[in-house]
Amino acid sequence: MESLCIRVPKTEGELSRKKLIELCLLDNNLKIKSDAAYLLIPVLKPIEGLGILEKDVFEIAQHENPLTQVPGAYELIGNIAIIDQHEENAPEIAKVLLQHKNIKTIFQATSAVCGEYRTRELLFIAGEQQTETIYRENGCRYLLDVTQVYFTPRLSTERIRIADSVKNGDKVVDMFAGIGPFSILIAKRFPGAHVIAVDKNPVAIKYLRENVRLNKLKNIEIREGDARHAVKGISDADHVIMNLPHSGLEFIDSAFGIIKKGGVIHFYAISHEDDLFEGLIREIEAHANKSGLAVCSIDRRIVRPYAPYQYNVCIDLQVL
Repeated sequence: MESLCIRVPKTEGELSRKKLIELCLLDNNLKIKSDAAYLLIPVLKPIEGLGILEKDVFEIAQHENPLTQVPGAYELIGNIAIIDQHEENAPEIAKVLLQHKNIKTIFQATSAVCGEYRTRELLFIAGEQQTETIYRENGCRYLLDVTQVYFTPRLSTERIRIADSVKNGDKVVDMFAGIGPFSILIAKRFPGAHVIAVDKNPVAIKYLRENVRLNKLKNIEIREGDARHAVKGISDADHVIMNLPHSGLEFIDSAFGIIKKGGVIHFYAISHEDDLFEGLIREIEAHANKSGLAVCSIDRRIVRPYAPYQYNVCIDLQVL
């Protein structure tokens, strides 16, 4: 069967595959092909920035794992599956999910992420009535309650990307740390780094402290409170992570107050496809000027689709 595909080096194959899954663009019905040095990964529609786009002929995949046959969108966090809020056939999806031995509980999201603590409403659908689980990712373990904190596995490759930009000796400030997926990965990979993890949700802070213990880390400093106040006294940060996509601009001045010249701010936002980056960069530049600083965009990327015509994006900004 002929299909669009991307050609990527084998060394980048797994990261590219995960990224396509996050973007909902991987064609799971076709088998990935390989040659001496490259993988050909079938995609559902054209995409730029992940590899060379071309066409090829693929074999139809024979799926034995019931999860590949799920007729809808869901997230798997530990042994809890959360069906997308827009799926109308949640009971049918739940029946397929429960065929997998490692899935114990099914919820459906009934709201978007909202509120002061960035949580979402969940409706119990099937399985065991539990809300707490342990999620494993990139060699780390995270304990969380899916009804009291927000977490998505769809940022797995993004968390790796940010961690890859850090080195031992760096000071990293995670302004909206949640249960710690950015902070803990960085601290575990770089024992010589100093990571400061901030969040205002007391439940998230409780799980963050537990996850620091669970991963046996000594180089994370935890601060509870509104990031604008909790970061006071910090200076010369090498990296500032701002994963608060709906309202990050409200905190950008605080980030400029703690970053050192030459440091990098990793800024997340939700943007319309008509202006993914330029408008945001202009606003950030205006804030930088007020702080007597300048910024240079060193990377910009679509992280994942968010809603029709809207995308979760990240801009990496070096402070000059």
